[in-house]
Amino acid sequence: MEPGRRDSLALLTDLYQFTMAYGYWRAGRQREPAEFELFFRRCPFQGGFALSAGLGECLAFLRGFRLRGPEIKYLQSVLPSTMEKAFFDYLRTVDASEITVSSVPEGSIVFATVPLLQVKGPLLVVQLLETTLLSLVNYASLVATNAARFRMLAGPDKKLLELGLRRAQGPDGGLSASKYSYIGGFDWTSNVLAGKLYGVPVRGTVAHSYVMSFTSLAEVQPRTLKPLDGDEPVDFLPLAESWLRQVCQTLQVPHDRVNQGELAAFMSCAIAFPHNFYGLVDTYSIMGSGIPNFCAVALALNQLGYRAVGIRVDSGDLGKQAREIRQVLRTCSADFQVPWFATIPIAVSNDVSERSLEELMQEGNEIDMIGIGTNLVTCPLQPSLGCVYKLVKVNGCSKLKLTEDEEKMTIPGSKVVYRLYAATGLAFMDLMALEEEPPPRAGQEVAVCMLGRSEVARRVTPMAVEILHRTYFKDGQVCQALPSLLEIKSHAQASLSMLSPVHKRLQDPEPYQVAVTEKLHFLLSDLRRSSR
Repeated sequence: MEPGRRDSLALLTDLYQFTMAYGYWRAGRQREPAEFELFFRRCPFQGGFALSAGLGECLAFLRGFRLRGPEIKYLQSVLPSTMEKAFFDYLRTVDASEITVSSVPEGSIVFATVPLLQVKGPLLVVQLLETTLLSLVNYASLVATNAARFRMLAGPDKKLLELGLRRAQGPDGGLSASKYSYIGGFDWTSNVLAGKLYGVPVRGTVAHSYVMSFTSLAEVQPRTLKPLDGDEPVDFLPLAESWLRQVCQTLQVPHDRVNQGELAAFMSCAIAFPHNFYGLVDTYSIMGSGIPNFCAVALALNQLGYRAVGIRVDSGDLGKQAREIRQVLRTCSADFQVPWFATIPIAVSNDVSERSLEELMQEGNEIDMIGIGTNLVTCPLQPSLGCVYKLVKVNGCSKLKLTEDEEKMTIPGSKVVYRLYAATGLAFMDLMALEEEPPPRAGQEVAVCMLGRSEVARRVTPMAVEILHRTYFKDGQVCQALPSLLEIKSHAQASLSMLSPVHKRLQDPEPYQVAVTEKLHFLLSDLRRSSR
């Protein structure tokens, strides 16, 4: 997949990046080789992992990174007037042609302190990239992780529909949510533009307003529908009304209590979409009107050779209602000799959260599809992943951020990260090593020091070893063939399958092990002592 270009994001940054850039330039340090790492300090949602996302957007941004005339002019208007004009002339020459970016493949599981991106290049340029790269990775990875958590709760067989556009943080947030929730495991989005831009499969039914807009059967126009295998149109209204009387008798529902406007809405929808009739059954009374009306129209369609594709419920006790609806469908299937009727898919939506979905799954249900919006796209359990972008090496010297807050201390130096696998085939440790160190080998012991724990080294023996990062951007160009969105989604699920269930628990997961080699640990200790 050829990445696009983001030509207009050079100013999507914090003003202080240009302040620092001027400082580097003024001191003659603008071309010093430097390396930054982008990572997060804690796994989101109090969980044990995150999914890496946003790499494709980062590469598109880098390809188009350049400060053009209008942008330079604007910077001159907001930065101090004492800044030398030659600096702005220099900015006109700045691009990403000397930048190298290594990353975990998009969709990979990642853990706290392990870099998602490693960015190398001239100091001034890598500094200017910071805010934009963080913006492109932070939310993408957060919502992909949130989606993966919903997928794990729902299990592999339930269909998941993202429908959060109207609740998202603006149009950009809505588009990103649709794209990255698909990577995290959702099947569809309601967002039409996301479908066009990214190829995410789109789905939708109708809203309550459509059902409420009908009052009587007189509003059903046209009234006729051709049978699937016939040429002569059939008047659909008396056919559906005949079925309604039979359904009401079978279900012991008073015929005169069924809402005629709802029936008209269902008829009109069925005539317009005979191959794709979906009934929203909770506008009035689910069992007293919505389900009888749906069954009548669906059975009328069946008589003409068509099959209804589903029922949707958007309020109340979703699990209880789905079970009651399934029983009605089975009853109609048996009484009217329509075998497929018993398996009509049931979709639910109604402010579904992790907690409510977990309860649904624990109690057992007859739900086939779940629509999730607000609690997916806004990530209310944790609104930000908290990625940071930290300097680890400049001009050949490893750098350490040392603070009184142990969590905010960085890991210095140019590093290679290895994922170590046990005999079970599951990952058990990410090991950070200095670039010049020999790699760990499968079947051979390696000494490691655990981050945040005892300084005493321990030995582990991996059965397989994987280099975590690949070089994706070099010399101004993307240098790896990039996967499609579907391939990224498949990689995410494969990556999750390589992680032990104890690390994937949504509550109180066992922490995944992240370690450094003895040599990197010695460097860290030396820099810590010399910085005090």
